[in-house]
Amino acid sequence: MSDRQSNALTAPAGPGARKNLVLLVLCAQLFLDSMDVSLMGVALPEMQHDMGLNAEQLQWIISGYAVAYGGFLLLGGRAADLFGRRRMFFWATVVFAAVSLVGGLVTDGWLLIITRVVKGVAAAFIAPAALSIITTTFPEGPERNRAMSMFGLTGASGYAAGLVFSGLLTSLSWRLTFFVPFVVAALVLLTARSVIAPDERADGRKPGFDALGAVTATGGVLLLVLALTRAPEVGWGSAVTVASLVVSVLLLIAFVVIQNRRTDPLVDLAIFRSRTLSAANVVGVVWACATIGWQFIALLYLQDALDYSALKAGMAIVPMAVSILVAVNIAPKVIARIGLRVPAVIGLLLQGAGIFLFLRAGEDASYPAVLLPALIVHGLGNGTSFLSFNIAGVSGVADDKQGLAASLIQSAVQLGGGLGVAVGAAVLAGSAGGAGISAYHHAFVAVGVFSLVGALASAIGLGAPQHTGGEGAAGEAPAGEAPAGVESGRV
Repeated sequence: MSDRQSNALTAPAGPGARKNLVLLVLCAQLFLDSMDVSLMGVALPEMQHDMGLNAEQLQWIISGYAVAYGGFLLLGGRAADLFGRRRMFFWATVVFAAVSLVGGLVTDGWLLIITRVVKGVAAAFIAPAALSIITTTFPEGPERNRAMSMFGLTGASGYAAGLVFSGLLTSLSWRLTFFVPFVVAALVLLTARSVIAPDERADGRKPGFDALGAVTATGGVLLLVLALTRAPEVGWGSAVTVASLVVSVLLLIAFVVIQNRRTDPLVDLAIFRSRTLSAANVVGVVWACATIGWQFIALLYLQDALDYSALKAGMAIVPMAVSILVAVNIAPKVIARIGLRVPAVIGLLLQGAGIFLFLRAGEDASYPAVLLPALIVHGLGNGTSFLSFNIAGVSGVADDKQGLAASLIQSAVQLGGGLGVAVGAAVLAGSAGGAGISAYHHAFVAVGVFSLVGALASAIGLGAPQHTGGEGAAGEAPAGEAPAGVESGRV
């Protein structure tokens, strides 16, 4: 049987049920990837008590996944182009499922962290492969816009669901936070090969594989987070901290030099000529620093300071998860009417306000009067700003660079998450010896400031999109104009 005949049998036919099944499988895995970012939050104290983890190990359970995910996303996108989208999606999901199972079985803290890091690397290969399968399955226009909207909503839903499920699963056993992702990933594997069309054989010269660029970028980010994590323990002026920061900067500079000199770079730096795209990635980093860093601190506060059980802490987050979903559903209609800038600024200010409202929380904070309003305000701002900078990050980009643009914005969010947890943990440990309500307040202020930085970056940089290359590239349109593809509330 020829490759063309095989593709015809396995590819989704027309706009009907087969395409929807492809989208369902891809969204199921994205939901799992996003959920895994937040799933550990409520389970951390139980893990610490059961396995005797120290503060550094506890922090790396969260940031190890996020940093590995963000650091390898660009390499994952490149690998999908070179070796096949379906192939990379399938085998990366195999790794994701395997390390989820192993993570639920290990009894050593550092082995647990290794499984989280490996899972983050696997997720980094899954996400860009899944996104590129969508863009090649659904034709450009309203059909693809609807698919992308569903894909984005799935990511937001997965993150919110992780906060809730974490409490429910941990009330039974924290190990279920590893075993449940294994089951879901296994179900995805059972359907992926029969639903997703096989990769087409590439003819002609394949582009180069920029392994050196990937090593320098990932190494630079990992050392930066390591320096922020260890500084409260060893000192900001210590040789370890200073050396880590210096080597981190040198590696990131080397990455830029390598990209400028390579014929087939990991990242075509010309894409950053778009002010909107560059601003969107800056906003993505600080948005994640604020919200993921806040999550890490808030869940420790609920369980350590207020003595909430794991189940109670997870249920306490439900109103925020609901408000995120409400915002993500309403935001496209607002963006279609007034553009990206205003929703992004307002969303980030609301996100920051929700974090700063936690400064009212004390040793016996009332949930209805103090915590609930903060959670709702944070969720509304979180969902609104999330959709705004994600649209900005891929709008106005030439078709042949859409995968790169998507990988960049995903990398920004994942790297920001790792940095936010590192900053929050550093402030929490260094303020008043890490004890007392004042330490939590200082940490809330530290991560809340990132939302204000994001609001400022959005106000300055999120105008209408500017094309970054290719035939027919257009200049930047008026700032209030909504990006192409955002119409009638669809993204």
